[in-house]
Amino acid sequence: MGGQAKSKKKNKPRRKERHSNGDSGLRNLSAQERMKLKMQEKAKKKTAEKYTAEQLLEKTEECMDNFNFEMAQLFCQRALDIEPTNLKILDMLGNICAELGNVDKAKEAFLKAVELSPEEGHSKYMYLGQIHTGMEAVQYFTKGIEVMLNTLEESTQSAAGAAAALPDSDPAVTAKDVSVAFCSVAEIFFTDLCMEEGAADKCKEAIERALQYDPDNPEALQLMASYLFSTDSPQDGKEYLMRSVALWLPSQRKRAEHSLGGREEEEEEEEEEESLQNEMPPYESRITTAKLLVEAEEYETASEVLEGLLEEDDEVVQVWYLLGWVCYLQAEKPEEAETFKDSARTYLTKAKKLYLKLRCDDLAMLEHVEQLLGELGPEDEEADSGDEQLDNIGDDFVQSSDDEDEDAMEH
Repeated sequence: MGGQAKSKKKNKPRRKERHSNGDSGLRNLSAQERMKLKMQEKAKKKTAEKYTAEQLLEKTEECMDNFNFEMAQLFCQRALDIEPTNLKILDMLGNICAELGNVDKAKEAFLKAVELSPEEGHSKYMYLGQIHTGMEAVQYFTKGIEVMLNTLEESTQSAAGAAAALPDSDPAVTAKDVSVAFCSVAEIFFTDLCMEEGAADKCKEAIERALQYDPDNPEALQLMASYLFSTDSPQDGKEYLMRSVALWLPSQRKRAEHSLGGREEEEEEEEEEESLQNEMPPYESRITTAKLLVEAEEYETASEVLEGLLEEDDEVVQVWYLLGWVCYLQAEKPEEAETFKDSARTYLTKAKKLYLKLRCDDLAMLEHVEQLLGELGPEDEEADSGDEQLDNIGDDFVQSSDDEDEDAMEH
């Protein structure tokens, strides 16, 4: 018998796979996340229909002027949604994210700008150099310097001179910008890459280039001082250090101007004060200045720098410690020994208390503070008892007056 033919299954229509452009990436998201993304896309579309990228950038700048960086980021991101390849917007977004501490987002924006326009705009390279270390940082800074030098050269060759702006590039590049960039390179060879072969020579070369482009750059002068101190040339180092300090420390600048027949006009003094503020190095750099001044035995100038830092921020342990150390070193002066010892004890005690409060982790500094306090010893007991007597003088005076009144009554 012939086998019975198998019944054929009816061909049921297959369920069509849903493929829609842009939805493939949404499958792994929750319903809430998908809804959020769709709402964002709708908002972007609505914004693009209502505002231009230029209008959004104006709002971005307005928020930045008011230090509202969260809103600035929102407006800038919307502008970027409209014009994803706009270099100005990318640069602005990178800077806003950097201000907010969002390093990854800032890096993403700057790298996109590098991809779109590698030969124009130096600021993105400067930022990328700051967030990287070692040779990678040097490479970013070096590329930024190359872009700046090309911009300077093209500007000077243009009919309008140095004021000419190049399309889609930095509105202006100055010799000082180049100098600062070379300082960044020198700093890396002086710290992160100090053990690399030829690091000292590369460091010195970068500092010399920085001074070539701006001989009055306080940072470059101080770096040269640091380099010379490290190579056992303290006298030459001190000369560069004092030249640096004279550019921004009020007392030193006035002294330098006085030796040149300083000006006394009120308007000129205001201009000088504004100039000093512009030349003032960053906080951390001034701490380094103070350390170098201590090494150069310029104790009074070091104290002035440190006291200025305290006025800006009185919760930096290192500043209190250095002030204590400076006073301790000056306690050798016979005529003012006790005064300096008391000041050293006060500053070092404050440093120790602040160290414990902030839970710092610089054990070497703490050990030195405790060593110095141990050598200074406790406060003079006689001075303490004298203070107590002064504290009680009011009671004694009242009691004495009462006694005199009683004597007068008797007579």
